[in-house]
Amino acid sequence: MMGSDKQSAAALLEKLKMERMRIIWMHRYPYPHEHSRHAVIAVVVGCLFFISSDNMHTLIDKLDSNIKWWSMYACLLGFFYFFSSPFIGKTIKPSYSNFSRWYVAWILVAALYHLPSFQSMGVDLRMNLSLFLTIYVTSIVFLLVFHVLFYGLWYVGLVSRVAGKKPEILTIFQNCAVLSIACCVFYSHCGNRAILKHRPLERKGSAWFALWKKEKSTLLTKFLRMNELKDQVCSSWFAPVGSASDYPLLSKWVIYGEGTGSPDEISPIYSLWATFIGLYIANYVVERSTGWALSHPVKVEEFEKLKKKQMKPDFLDMVPWYSGTSADLFKTMFDLLVSVTVFVGRFDMRMMQAAMNKVEHGVERDLLYDHFSEKDDIWFDFMADTGDGGNSSYSVARLLAQPSLRVTANESVLSLPRADLLLIGGDLAYPNPSAFTYEKRFFRPFEYALQPPPWYKPEHIAVKKPELPSGISGLKQYDGPQAFIIPGNHDWFDGLHTFMRYICHKNWLGGWLMPQKKSYFALQLPKKWWIFGLDLALHGDIDVYQFKFFSELVQSKLGDDDMVIIMTHEPSWLLDWYWNDVSGKNVSHLIRDYLKGRCKLRIAGDLHHYMRHSYVPSEAPVYVEHLLVNGCGGAFLHPTHVFSNFKKFYGTSYESKSAYPSFEDSSRIALGNILKFRKKNWQFDFIGGFIYFILVFSMFPQCDLGRILQSDSFSGHVNSFFSTAWAAFRFMLERSYVSLLGVLMLSITAVVFVPSKVSRKKRLFIGMLHMSAHLTSALILMLLMELGIELCIRHKLLATSGYHTLYQWYRAVESEHFPDPTGLRARLEQWTFGLYPACIKYLMSAFDVPEVMAVTRTNICKRGIESLSRSGAAIYYASVFLYFWVLSTPIVSLVFGSYLYLSINWLHIHFDEAFSSLRIANYKSFTRFHIRGDGDLEVYTLVVDKVPKKWKLDPDWDGEAKQPEELSHHRKFPSKWSADYPVQDPVNTVRMVDQFVIHRTGKPDSGDCNGSVSR
Repeated sequence: MMGSDKQSAAALLEKLKMERMRIIWMHRYPYPHEHSRHAVIAVVVGCLFFISSDNMHTLIDKLDSNIKWWSMYACLLGFFYFFSSPFIGKTIKPSYSNFSRWYVAWILVAALYHLPSFQSMGVDLRMNLSLFLTIYVTSIVFLLVFHVLFYGLWYVGLVSRVAGKKPEILTIFQNCAVLSIACCVFYSHCGNRAILKHRPLERKGSAWFALWKKEKSTLLTKFLRMNELKDQVCSSWFAPVGSASDYPLLSKWVIYGEGTGSPDEISPIYSLWATFIGLYIANYVVERSTGWALSHPVKVEEFEKLKKKQMKPDFLDMVPWYSGTSADLFKTMFDLLVSVTVFVGRFDMRMMQAAMNKVEHGVERDLLYDHFSEKDDIWFDFMADTGDGGNSSYSVARLLAQPSLRVTANESVLSLPRADLLLIGGDLAYPNPSAFTYEKRFFRPFEYALQPPPWYKPEHIAVKKPELPSGISGLKQYDGPQAFIIPGNHDWFDGLHTFMRYICHKNWLGGWLMPQKKSYFALQLPKKWWIFGLDLALHGDIDVYQFKFFSELVQSKLGDDDMVIIMTHEPSWLLDWYWNDVSGKNVSHLIRDYLKGRCKLRIAGDLHHYMRHSYVPSEAPVYVEHLLVNGCGGAFLHPTHVFSNFKKFYGTSYESKSAYPSFEDSSRIALGNILKFRKKNWQFDFIGGFIYFILVFSMFPQCDLGRILQSDSFSGHVNSFFSTAWAAFRFMLERSYVSLLGVLMLSITAVVFVPSKVSRKKRLFIGMLHMSAHLTSALILMLLMELGIELCIRHKLLATSGYHTLYQWYRAVESEHFPDPTGLRARLEQWTFGLYPACIKYLMSAFDVPEVMAVTRTNICKRGIESLSRSGAAIYYASVFLYFWVLSTPIVSLVFGSYLYLSINWLHIHFDEAFSSLRIANYKSFTRFHIRGDGDLEVYTLVVDKVPKKWKLDPDWDGEAKQPEELSHHRKFPSKWSADYPVQDPVNTVRMVDQFVIHRTGKPDSGDCNGSVSR
């Protein structure tokens, strides 16, 4: 058995390329010091446990005398928690999450160490902090020198090529920080006392056995004995390696222990530090130069586990529309500005398409497709607004690709076969059209759902469309699914360049053939049905060349009893009603004056929900019988309750037959803006925190806070607090420049941000109310922060001895706790020309932000802001910003999210802004149509309430036998990924929310024509 296992493993390894092995066995982001990192984490966790058990009793005993400071702890930790809450338990890309952890740890510790409660516990953080910074600088310098030398060896060819990959600087910094924390925690737990290594073995063993042979006791008694266990750990596990005399070459390069009879005992802290540095170097050298990981493969079972773990789809997240750092959003704004300025009304890609049309026998062959017209019946799907989050887009694409779907309707089970035709109503990728967004957000989910043919090359363009599989002479003989697509407003942001390249000049969207050559088209379907796909560009209407083509087609090809489905990107009936506007005049002219009642259905996307309105029978002429919106193809959700009062279009009355989500659910979902705005839009911090800081910039510092602290009652404190806030507001109006300019700019922005749907007076009132909420919040936060600093200054916790308090204290105790008989520190200072102590000095000052802020604040209050130099003022306001940003970002998100909630639910405005902020991937749907043999059109709308977030390789897809040239639509299991849990898979959770029938012209309507099964 062992021999067969080895042979099978060897055969498996021979089949794999070296790069594949490297991907499986090595960390995705090279982390050559995994072992040392794990060792450091283990030491930190253990030491923290011992310290907490050591000081818990003292803390509880003195809690009553520290109520004032514990309340400050609660406020400080509360703000820091809300700031960090979006990043707890997950990693966000880019590495803002990782940055926020270290940033929060830095300024939180810098603030906590000045508060007195730690000192009441018997823990003096000054030594730990100063020791941490010293070890941190030393570790960074040491490792950087090591990497430079190692890279030099690679450059001259002394180590293998694997070593040539440069290490990540942030990884080095992070490991140095963890290493330094471990050493500091060890020092606070065990100290720097060198314990003699010559200790009788029996004594060591007897001490351990004596500890465990004591009589049984309660859990509390065992907990109280943690101090004994701590001493055993310090004396037995972390004893020093010996005396310097045992290592003559190192005697001048080590740190010594304190308070022992032997003056040359090496410090246990130095031993711990050297151990971790050695582990780091050993792991790095082994993995990068010797190829150890490649020559020691894992077992086959472990390999299979790692393979399954890595075999996950690489989907992108939902677009962060409120990101202050997204280059895509800035590019979108620029492209939109250019498109509106240049392309609309000046240069229109549709004009060029019309000029290049091929006309055969009076018919424009590039625009009219009739290869479906001879079928007995046909199934086709409609979806729109895909290309946002990968999970949501793939969920819909997976349903579209299935050979059939089983759904329940009216207590009966229906089997709906895969459609022969897929119609996509625009907005193919967000936030802007580019090669990256089209490939990653649009094409990738569809290619996973239904793979393109084996000969397809993504980088190739189609010179002659359609390029059919071999053996097939025309579209009528091709039995696979086809796709026809119109562009949306987002596709026009670059003048339709990307759409033309990826849709009109490529053959395949996954396994769907794309025959179309232009951005608009006409499809002749069986039983006298037609589909007109219109391109509305950015101004919501067809151009004169489109109008000419479709109007002539109606006159020459359509009979009086033919039926037409108009497909556009925007649902003008809802948007015109909402904005009280009139758009699409050419489309209206085509429908009312040329089709004359033959338009049975209009379908559109743009609004990311599902709604259907059907006409109310009356004596007025009916130009369109049914109006259907389904933009749930993958983009974020839009509300439905905002459009609940729509009633009329083209003079005809309509009633709502179905809405998904329901009006009640839509209103309830909007509540997420209050609770989840910052969690969903953490990148908004960069905008919100900066705005709040500008609003109160001129009010720092507040030197006259005595009346708030001197009040005798709670009501007096509150009155003094708000009177001080009012005085600060008056100062801003009368004397400030920066803050006043910030308030004016925010006021203008808030008023302009209100949609033009409301009157000017209401816009002014709503905008000013919104701005006032932000300004009030910023003033309150500013005063709370200033009160905290003032309280610490009055209790001599800050601003006691200048900017370098921590460094001066450390130098005073350094020689006592870390003796230097060989003069190592003096030599380092001499060899680095004073840079070594200077770096530590200024690093400690930079770390101690509250001290810098308090000292500068005291100087300003005594001598005025004019006494500061430009650099001094810059340092002061930078230190203020570091803390004010943490305080303000949760509040600005709360205020703005509350504004969006009130606007969407009370005023019915900001429907786009209030739901794009939630980035909801759930509530996805598409509509499946069936033209029956009798000419009736059956309509089924299928939905998925909850989109899976985790996927795995579909075992059915992986296990199905595949022929080399087999097209994917012939497979029983066409989609590559399935949900991690089968009960969450879209194939198993899909359901129907709407079903109705549109009867052919001349056939009397029956009662179920407008039937609905929506919830």
